[in-house]
Amino acid sequence: MQDVLSKLDGQHRRQFLEYAAKTALGVSVLPVFNQMVEAAPARSKKGGAAKGGKAKRLIYLYMAGAMSHLDTFDLKPGHKNQGQTKAIKTNVPGKKMSEFLPTLAENFDKMAVINSMYTETGAHGPGEYMMRTSYKEIASTRHPSMGPWIQRFNGRQNKNLPDTVLISAPARHPSAGFFDPSFSPLPIGDPNRGLENTKSPAYMSDNSFEKRMELINKFDKKFQNKFKTKDVLAYTDFYSQASSLLSSDELKAFDLNEEKAEDRDKYGRNTLGQGCMLARRLVENNVRCVEVSFGGWDMHRDIYDDRILPTRAGMLDKALGNLLKDLGDRGLLDETLVVLTTEFGRTPVINQNAGRDHHPGVFSAALMGGGIKGGQYYGKSDEGGVSVEADGVLPADFNATIASALGLPLDKEIFSSNGRPFKVAHDGEAITKLL
Repeated sequence: MQDVLSKLDGQHRRQFLEYAAKTALGVSVLPVFNQMVEAAPARSKKGGAAKGGKAKRLIYLYMAGAMSHLDTFDLKPGHKNQGQTKAIKTNVPGKKMSEFLPTLAENFDKMAVINSMYTETGAHGPGEYMMRTSYKEIASTRHPSMGPWIQRFNGRQNKNLPDTVLISAPARHPSAGFFDPSFSPLPIGDPNRGLENTKSPAYMSDNSFEKRMELINKFDKKFQNKFKTKDVLAYTDFYSQASSLLSSDELKAFDLNEEKAEDRDKYGRNTLGQGCMLARRLVENNVRCVEVSFGGWDMHRDIYDDRILPTRAGMLDKALGNLLKDLGDRGLLDETLVVLTTEFGRTPVINQNAGRDHHPGVFSAALMGGGIKGGQYYGKSDEGGVSVEADGVLPADFNATIASALGLPLDKEIFSSNGRPFKVAHDGEAITKLL
């Protein structure tokens, strides 16, 4: 029976469940079948049960603006579409990548790069939203990003520190989506400044601040007792967590001044470099999910100007390369999944302004650490880098692979406040060859 259930998708499992219950002339068998359905393994993109679950933490690097696949990981040497970027060898025989990524080339044995990503939209906002949530953006529902999903399935992990931190994220970030406020990530605008406004105002002593908080809680208590709804309790819990963090010694995790100056220089004194260093500090302190956003990849003009692609790619190379090295040296890489992605690719044909335009037909993304099999390219674009030639991967499949690596259930449905069911990666299927 278990084998039969494992071969069915979510919809057909439910249909089988209903049929079995009716055939048994009652509903007493329903709980038993429910347990079997929950236990049935998720299907993978290449058949068989999706394996994974080794990763305990997630560092998610988002390159906003659409990173060029032909100038990073999916080079086409000798083709007219290649442009000026040259290929260099990696530390894995026969594998090459962009000349602008020498540090990553030295760490390619830790990387699984997907060169067959594709998506449905060439617009930045909808593309970003779909990449982060697996769903199309709609007016009636806001879908959660991966960090809140981890907390929803695994529970809250830290007493004081948040489970999810967003570094330099856009205001339109989906965040906790339809989950209640207790799942909301903590936003950090500038990693160099860390968590700001954590001290009492200069005109107020710590004792005065505590008395004011007690007075506020006293005023709120009547309201909380009268309206014991889920939303009110969630907001109360959210602010209690914030107050606990303000008085905790764990605030040091957000302070990059605790790091040596030469180590900060190694990562790069820019938003991505310092964001990656802060992400490393936070996962060292058991924060489950850290997302770092880094823009500037929308290169419609003069893409090979030293200030544009070479500079941006160089920042990515130093930040991610040294993050992988440090996680490895600290024994954290095996249990930390590192993700690199963007909303779509850029046109293989250079435009009249010496740049590349939006191109959803094919692009690249990468997975590292956390049980991922490194040193490989997965999927393939055609000879000109225009479209997928083999093993196409949609954002939902990519997110299903992330979720599987983290041990999250792909078929488990969670209902929004309007009663609609949603899953962590929509209808995506994990890529077992990477896990």
